[in-house]
Amino acid sequence: MTYESELESADQRLSAVLAPNLVLLSALRETRNITRAAELLGIPQPTVSRRLAALAGAVGAPLTEPDGRGIRLTRVGTILADTAGRALPAIEAGARQAREEIEPDRGHVVLGFLHLLGRSLVPNLLRGFRARYPGVRFSLVQGSRQHILDQLTAGELDLALVAPVPDTLESIIIAEQDLPLSVPAGHRLAQRRRIRFAELADEPFVMLEHGYGVRQITDALCAEAGFEPKIVFEGQESDTVRGLVAAGFGVAVLPQFGSAIPAGVVEIPLSPKISRQICLTWRPGEHFTPAVRSFRDHVRAQA
Repeated sequence: MTYESELESADQRLSAVLAPNLVLLSALRETRNITRAAELLGIPQPTVSRRLAALAGAVGAPLTEPDGRGIRLTRVGTILADTAGRALPAIEAGARQAREEIEPDRGHVVLGFLHLLGRSLVPNLLRGFRARYPGVRFSLVQGSRQHILDQLTAGELDLALVAPVPDTLESIIIAEQDLPLSVPAGHRLAQRRRIRFAELADEPFVMLEHGYGVRQITDALCAEAGFEPKIVFEGQESDTVRGLVAAGFGVAVLPQFGSAIPAGVVEIPLSPKISRQICLTWRPGEHFTPAVRSFRDHVRAQA
């Protein structure tokens, strides 16, 4: 056997001992006390001590050292505990998928969405779904389009509601939303029935920050019209931007508010009409739990 193969074999033996003790190392890092770690795990203290000794023997170095009335991890113990910290979320996710395969009506869906969609779209989708699956739990995450897509790509979300439609993910288009120009009620353009975007070259703009889908669309419209926008304020929520428009700070491209437009704001259709598609999206090839799959199918049926 070569030296390299001997090392590989030793690593495999250590992994076999380490894998069942990931939770133990995590508990020791958290509690810094063998007795409290045993209580946290619900096992006898002698069992914790034996497992810790066996793991130290497999490693060939102590994993803990005295620290006052408790213990602290050695550098070797810290390295292994960090490994446990990275591995446990994947194991817990697998356990969740396995459990929900057995109990699909009591699953968990982690859904990300744009701030604005929390006003009516998300509550309406959840209301209809939970009427059929009342035992399914939801964790709701809001943010900018880029923030939500980053979390989805990292595996932190099951599904996401965003706009515009991303190019590299699988999606269902569920709605189209008009994007008129919002101006202060006393603005010189407030009485216009339609407006071309090129006419706004000299106007001050209030915009959402970079990373938001509407900002991406607005920047593209400015570039197409051949001018650099004069940005006076940037915000993180459409309602804040709309409030700044009402206060007279500038104009903004925003999703159509609905029937009761806030006081002080006038919405003017752009010519040609500008709109965006809202979609439910997920990672390509994703293996859904039954609860996530059922919610995706529910949203598809509403499209």
